[in-house]
Amino acid sequence: MPVSGHEEEFRRLFAEEAETRLRRLATELLQLEEAGSNPELVASIFRDAHTLKGAAGMVGLTGISRIAHLMEDLLEELRDGRRLATPELVDPLLATVDAVRTLIPALLAGDDRSEQMAEVERTLRAVREGHAEPEPEPEPGAPAEPDASSVGEPRPAPAAPAAPRPARARARRQPTESIRVPVGRLDELVRLVGESAAAHLRVGRMLADRLGRDPGTLVEFRELSRVLNELQEKTMRARMVPVATVTDSLQRAVRDLARSTGKTVRWEVRGEDTELDRGMLEQLAEPLVHLVRNAVDHGIERPDEREAVGKPPHAVVRLHAMQLGSEVILAVSDDGRGIDLARVREEATRRGSDASALNDDEALYLIFRSGLSTAGFISDVSGRGVGLDVVRQAVDAARGRIEVRSAPGEGTEFRVVVPITLAVLPCLLLEVADHRFAVPMHSVLVAQEGEMEAVHAEGRPVVWLGNQAVPLSDMAVALGLPGAAGGPTVVVSGVTRRHAFRVDALLGQRDVVVKGLGRLLPRLDVLAGASVEPDGSILLVLDAPGLIDRARATRHRAVPAVAVAAPAARAGGARRGSILVVDDALTVRELQRSILERAGYEVRTADDGVDALARLAEQPSDLVLTDVEMPRMDGFALVEAIRGQPSLSTLPIVILTSRASDEDRRRGLEAGADGYIVKSAFDESSLLDAVERLLGRP
Repeated sequence: MPVSGHEEEFRRLFAEEAETRLRRLATELLQLEEAGSNPELVASIFRDAHTLKGAAGMVGLTGISRIAHLMEDLLEELRDGRRLATPELVDPLLATVDAVRTLIPALLAGDDRSEQMAEVERTLRAVREGHAEPEPEPEPGAPAEPDASSVGEPRPAPAAPAAPRPARARARRQPTESIRVPVGRLDELVRLVGESAAAHLRVGRMLADRLGRDPGTLVEFRELSRVLNELQEKTMRARMVPVATVTDSLQRAVRDLARSTGKTVRWEVRGEDTELDRGMLEQLAEPLVHLVRNAVDHGIERPDEREAVGKPPHAVVRLHAMQLGSEVILAVSDDGRGIDLARVREEATRRGSDASALNDDEALYLIFRSGLSTAGFISDVSGRGVGLDVVRQAVDAARGRIEVRSAPGEGTEFRVVVPITLAVLPCLLLEVADHRFAVPMHSVLVAQEGEMEAVHAEGRPVVWLGNQAVPLSDMAVALGLPGAAGGPTVVVSGVTRRHAFRVDALLGQRDVVVKGLGRLLPRLDVLAGASVEPDGSILLVLDAPGLIDRARATRHRAVPAVAVAAPAARAGGARRGSILVVDDALTVRELQRSILERAGYEVRTADDGVDALARLAEQPSDLVLTDVEMPRMDGFALVEAIRGQPSLSTLPIVILTSRASDEDRRRGLEAGADGYIVKSAFDESSLLDAVERLLGRP
């Protein structure tokens, strides 16, 4: 069956990634043979085999996936200490890696290598069963390592280990449409193009000073400008990749979560050919996964719920990518229940925020607050209040913005708007207190030459943008510069907020080659980077979200004191609650104890379920945090025992375990746990957010 262009591109990317991963596997296996059973090395090899298994399955190479699974079985025995890293183990693993390096391009070319794959599987099973035959020595003149370019010979050989030499020679003469170039080399090329653009500006300045005329009137200078602009555009394009390179992982995330939650979801993609800077797309890959998982987990209803309100049982989650000028918009939408604004306001109020003065549009953006979640049951997917906070931080780091639209009962759409590249940004140049600054154009909503009329609302100056009141500040004050601006108004948009600034003058628009400030300078939240001006001076590029935060801090003078006092209040002071940590592993117990005690909780520990029940009988706790696999009484039995006692029936319980199967999750929920968290998906801040949420304390 012919494959589509997108599938062909995905297979090509898989082949390139598999080649890199297999080379690393071979190197690490040799290192393992020398070093013995190094846990970190074994873990790295296991991860590569596991990733290869999953990726091969996604492109339809089930035979390769089976082989990688058998490798996983052997490596798991090695990781668990049931097998040693001896040459008798490493030899067949290396032979398997070599065979897979030959098989993948052959299978992708359409060859039938079923017999060869079956032989590899038989060898691995024999090794696992303990009676592996030594690999035969290669015949004289045979290559030590099969060459990937030899595959594709259309001969129905039952188990051809390698194609004849003439076929390899013919394959090598075939022209290729692409070559692999290290990303670092492309980055260096971008840097040099940026340097040439800066030098071009300096030359223009010099010609204007010496000739006393506009250099744009010179034919040679105009031609140089044209060539440099074209070179810059082509260089930027060299780093571009289509959005389609991340859509398969998004589809897999939607599919897996829908299956585990009992929902029926159809995945759609539009504009997958839209191109974006590779580095930018890598920055956005994880936030996009968070958004599609949030759509399935929070937005989409179960099939019976959808039918009850007249919706089709199949829900839709869609990614729509499009380019508008120098920006790319990535919209993730669903046709689910929409965002429950009442619950958002309630949760924000419970966590100490005053949401009463916010209109509905403003209240929507409360979902990006750290720790805020409306999930009723805590799991490693939702309920910890970290998913959308991660999205906000990533979009912020990408110098972009995020917009939310939601209608009750109809669905929700998140729009992530980012510049195509961060290397060269179209910027608005402005003057503040005799200093020149640049603001990326994707953050600028309005730049008005005359003063926008300001009014006072709730004791603060605002300007009206449409029907929305936008706070107004003096940019000089926000930047800590002397003087006061009384000229044009610039309205900028951060990740979730808008703010207006008075400036002294608008100096026009220009593409700016943005450079990082390096490690010698402290990180300043208001700066996105800097650029070198034609006269050699430094042009600072402002970061809109940081600028908005600074403006709000300067308007409320008490903010810095509160910000300093907050960690101290969390670390000590009044007792925040009592928690019983139950785990048979001393290291895990002490790690959880230290995290919780630093946050101000009183912590007791127990070795297993029996010990935990005894401690609860001695003295009650406000929350129980328990593992599952423990001697005498496991975590499931402990939860059931606690729920069986009337005095403890409402005690919040969180299961924190490495068991991640859907069956185990259901057992925990049915036993009566309030949360089920997988250890591999957890960190310190998430643990504290989950505990605080269940205890009902902001």
